[in-house]
Amino acid sequence: MNAHGSLARVLHNLGDTLLDVVHRGARDSADIGGIVIHDPVEDSVPPPHALVLGVGLREPGEIARLLGDLGRRRAVALVVRAPVPLDAGVTAAAEASGVGVLGLARGASWVQVTAMLRAVLAEGDIGRDGPETLGGTISGDLFAVANAIAALIDAPVTIEDRHSRVLAFSGQLDKADAARTETILGRQVPERFSRLLASRGVFRDLYRSDGPVHVPPLHNGSDAPTVPRIAIAVRAGDEAIGSIWAAVSEPLSPERSQALRDSAKVVALHMLRLRAGADVERRLRADLVSTALEGGAGAREALSRLGLADRPVVVLALGLRDDTDSASGADANLATERERLADAFAMHLGAVHPHCAAALLGDTAYGLVPAQQDHGVSEERAMRVAADFLDRIGPRTGVVIGIGPTGADAEGLAQARSGADRALRVLRTAGTERRAARLADVHVEALLCELRDIVAARGDQPTGPIARLAAYDERRRANLIETLHAWLDAFGDISAAAAAVHVHPNTFRYRLHRLAEVGGIDLTSPEARFAAMLQLRVMPPEPAVRPQEAPRSPR
Repeated sequence: MNAHGSLARVLHNLGDTLLDVVHRGARDSADIGGIVIHDPVEDSVPPPHALVLGVGLREPGEIARLLGDLGRRRAVALVVRAPVPLDAGVTAAAEASGVGVLGLARGASWVQVTAMLRAVLAEGDIGRDGPETLGGTISGDLFAVANAIAALIDAPVTIEDRHSRVLAFSGQLDKADAARTETILGRQVPERFSRLLASRGVFRDLYRSDGPVHVPPLHNGSDAPTVPRIAIAVRAGDEAIGSIWAAVSEPLSPERSQALRDSAKVVALHMLRLRAGADVERRLRADLVSTALEGGAGAREALSRLGLADRPVVVLALGLRDDTDSASGADANLATERERLADAFAMHLGAVHPHCAAALLGDTAYGLVPAQQDHGVSEERAMRVAADFLDRIGPRTGVVIGIGPTGADAEGLAQARSGADRALRVLRTAGTERRAARLADVHVEALLCELRDIVAARGDQPTGPIARLAAYDERRRANLIETLHAWLDAFGDISAAAAAVHVHPNTFRYRLHRLAEVGGIDLTSPEARFAAMLQLRVMPPEPAVRPQEAPRSPR
């Protein structure tokens, strides 16, 4: 990841909220050369002046050893979860290495800090030729804009999008309340406050007004009352694209109100610049990921530009269950929801490994995760990554993730993508509680899906014993197909099969004898049993339609 800015800039924007300086380093003023997540398993070489995220580091000895290694590689700083165990060994290692030590605040996740660092350092800014400015600040630097607005109106500020997601915030944390701190840590206005604001008509008034809107203190159960807010919509023409919120202890003077109005126009320019840059970057990344996954002549170059050249890669495919798609099919926001999930997926993978790549292609979001030489270990790790993401977003979204076999090189990536797609299809269509699976876990189910495709394409219908039983059921309103299915599923256990269809075992035995006669099937033959089981799964006959009052009969 390329970065723009120094550690001093990071601390100016994120200090007091996310990061606490535990030990000053010797390279605080150097431009950060990249954000790297320390992986104790993979011996990767960080770029010079890297900011290293020490995910999972706890032991002082381990931290001291890593500081020594990072000092030789001229890293700027190491971020460790607070409280940092700053014993004599860690202190000595920090002083000898020149690497700063920062503590990540409790309550903040590594995903959050990675996202905020990317925003502060304007990583991935496409087509950046020079220091373009808007309103006196570097184009797209919303953190600088937020601090400038805070200075103008003497109040802490957040800049948010239309969905109340925090895009940037100012300093002055000492003037804020717990609600603002929680909003910044979560990068989203907490739902309980959003509901209060919506019920009071604040959002309605905000986006209908051209000027500042006063928001009285919010009271929510055990929460302390919030500091009053002044909010103003950010508009691009007639479209409201976001808002500015300031925590104020008293009404703004006319001069400061006008300054807030003028600031909203500047913020609009910056937000439009960021939106355009994000759209360009999203399209570019999607093109590179698509080219890499095709595995053709351009795959190696695409992988090189993604930072994944000459290394094995695991492919993850994310999609929505078919019932989720159909339930939301009439909803115009389905495409937006897919983009939101794809962006969240990309952010999650970026926090896992600095060289992960993700993009939405059609209705599927693909993630490319660097792998180890032991492909089995890499696929297990990908399963953990997928499970962690699914746990974060919750079960209500209907998201499922298929994981393909590891692609050893550019030529093997197309096969890896195919495997991920096959696993995803099983998860999308099967009546299962599984939300993530490797192809190896669902290989047989994937083969059955492909057989169903062949059968459907040719228009094949059940034949032999299954066809005879289905016809008999249709004529007599009988249950012979259901009986055979239950018996095969129970592996010939009469008691279990009878319980599955809610009949007495003697009744079930009679039906079983009857279906052998009607269908002409030898139930003692392994080949006949397999053929029947396969037909029932690949081309199941339509169930006989029975009036509810009609008794079920085997005759």
